[in-house]
Amino acid sequence: MVAGGGKTIMERAMEQSKKMIIRKVKPAAAMPRLERVAAYCRVSSGKDAMLHSLSAQVSHYSELIQRRPGWAYAGVYADEALTGTKDDRPEFQRLLADCRAGRIDRVLTKSVSRFARNTVTLLETVRELKELGVAVYFEEQNIDSLSGDGELMLTILASFAQEESKSVSDNCKWRIRKDFSEGKPMNLPLLYGYRREKGRIVIDEREAEIVRFIFRSCLNGMGKGRITEALREQGVPCRLGGEWQTETVGGILRNEKYTGDALLQKTYIENHLTKRKCLNRGELPQYYAENTHPAIIDHETYEKAQTLIAERREKTNVQKDVAARYPFSGRIVCGCCGAHYHRRTNLTRITWQCVTYLRRGKKYCAAKQIPEETLHCIACEVLGVHEITEENIQTLAEIRVSSPNHIVFAFKDGREIERVWQDRSRAESWTDEMKEKARAQMKRRYRHA
Repeated sequence: MVAGGGKTIMERAMEQSKKMIIRKVKPAAAMPRLERVAAYCRVSSGKDAMLHSLSAQVSHYSELIQRRPGWAYAGVYADEALTGTKDDRPEFQRLLADCRAGRIDRVLTKSVSRFARNTVTLLETVRELKELGVAVYFEEQNIDSLSGDGELMLTILASFAQEESKSVSDNCKWRIRKDFSEGKPMNLPLLYGYRREKGRIVIDEREAEIVRFIFRSCLNGMGKGRITEALREQGVPCRLGGEWQTETVGGILRNEKYTGDALLQKTYIENHLTKRKCLNRGELPQYYAENTHPAIIDHETYEKAQTLIAERREKTNVQKDVAARYPFSGRIVCGCCGAHYHRRTNLTRITWQCVTYLRRGKKYCAAKQIPEETLHCIACEVLGVHEITEENIQTLAEIRVSSPNHIVFAFKDGREIERVWQDRSRAESWTDEMKEKARAQMKRRYRHA
């Protein structure tokens, strides 16, 4: 076929192909990616010398990373006054989180013992980072975790670091126990009512007066809760701020150190790895040191307080045992304050009342009491039984007094049934039996008057 101009289509296509020039384009040279490098530092003490050392480490690694070609600064992570046997160090955990997020390629640290003294923690961490492609370099030992023999060397050195930690711990324990055996108390400057002045333990009179008030109140029949409330109402500040707590008042009343004596080694550290503090229940010897520091209260006052506390504790335990015999115990919850209802018995009837109302008054909770007879009738109707027992009440998760005269029965399967009950007048609520009891009581009062 001849196209216009006398040339075939094939000839025109060949002419166009001769004009096209195709060149292979070489890719531009890729910029080398900078290695993101971070450092980890740790000191085990909050002493000035240690903190100075930590500051020096941070400066050293910051300068080292930033002046090294091919490295990009990814930060320095530093833990103050934290032991290397634990892996719950905040900065250490933040370092691991950033590694998992892909923000770090290499970690620098001074030595194996600075990174971790626990062999298991060290190896698990290094292996995890190795899987993420993150190298850990230990300067003192010149070990790179990604090298061929890196893990073997780390295993050996971590074992040495752990044993070193145990040796240090044992030496500290020996020193502390030796001090105990010689009657040298520990941590007294932290005790409320005392302060340290020129290396001596002296009484802080402002706080000491509060301590005396607490003991006087206890001897006058006030419990820990009432004493706590009195301190709050008077606006007495705690040493560290905030409101007084019942546990704080109880701790002061039980602390023999306010007599000027000290019972030593009440607690001990389980081991150098967990650092868990345990109560000494006879595992280690205790020492009672007399006249170790100035006394705020006398021994007679302290002993009287301990006797009253023991009597109240025994009475409370008896009340708890009695309360546990009733099916409703521990199941009725106040909708106003969230406290539980307790069973109360008086001359005329048995009621269930909010414990906040009983202990602190209407000012703190205005929840109404519920007559046990009313509560029993409503519960029987809701459960479809003739009598409430410990067995048939097990289907209930709680009984909630949502508002005055409103009771919600919450079942364990998620169902809720609400009931409304009506107050009876005082005259209607008195049975013949109740009236007779009241007459008998009045006669006894008149006879003893």
